[in-house]
Amino acid sequence: MNAEDRGQGTGATRRRAPVVSTKGPVLSVVINLWRVSLLFFFWHLIGALVWLRSHTRLPKWLGSDGREVAVRLWTIAWLTFVWVLLWGTISWANVIGGVVLATLVLTALPLPRVPVEGRIHPLSVLQLVFRLVVDFFVSSVQIGWMAIRPGRPPLGAVVRVRVAIKSDMVLTLAVDYLNLVPGTMVLEIDHRRRMLYVHVFDVRSEKKVRGFYDQVAYVERMFIKAFERDSEWHPSPFHGIDEDFHHVRAVDRSVDTAPASEEAEPDAQPAETDRERGDS
Repeated sequence: MNAEDRGQGTGATRRRAPVVSTKGPVLSVVINLWRVSLLFFFWHLIGALVWLRSHTRLPKWLGSDGREVAVRLWTIAWLTFVWVLLWGTISWANVIGGVVLATLVLTALPLPRVPVEGRIHPLSVLQLVFRLVVDFFVSSVQIGWMAIRPGRPPLGAVVRVRVAIKSDMVLTLAVDYLNLVPGTMVLEIDHRRRMLYVHVFDVRSEKKVRGFYDQVAYVERMFIKAFERDSEWHPSPFHGIDEDFHHVRAVDRSVDTAPASEEAEPDAQPAETDRERGDS
């Protein structure tokens, strides 16, 4: 084989074979019709949604924006679930009756508006729930050991701590978190100054007090990360908080390690309030 034949052979191997479609004409027509049908359906669906958005009004009790509507619908779903749970059987009659009853409750006995601010981040919420389960088991073991070990009982105290959570709704969730963990119980909430008065089960050492502060700092950080990041924060006109207290910065936390049996004197509270306002 000479060089010319080898060149022709190499060119033949480099030349690609023509692509032949394996679809017949009938199948090609069916696929094209399917694509056109999907485009036609979604085009008119979006048009219908836009028309409904511009020509319909939601009831006032259901909410004024999408987030409040979602909260109201979640409330109806939760009340329906509780109704079915009370009856003990899942049937269409119980489900429809629960929806009707929940709607009547929200219409006839409306609760105050819940300010929905910020945005929910599911991954951060899952991380928070996982940490709650871990703290629950660890604290339960610690409380159980305190109950059966010999020696003097632990020293409890009411600890004051400030949090930088802005929303009342998220603050309530954070308080529920602290109440669910054994060993801590929120006794009082100062909404205006974002101050929590928490009864701590054991404050016999500085290490245990620091551990409580670390726990509150983690709860504060994770709830802000999960619900009210600064880049996504949109204040609601129903939050009821003054603007100067709306952006509470994280400050150095101070602690009152007064024993739980002692009560604060009423005359000392106003001066303490003025001093803390100056710190904030």
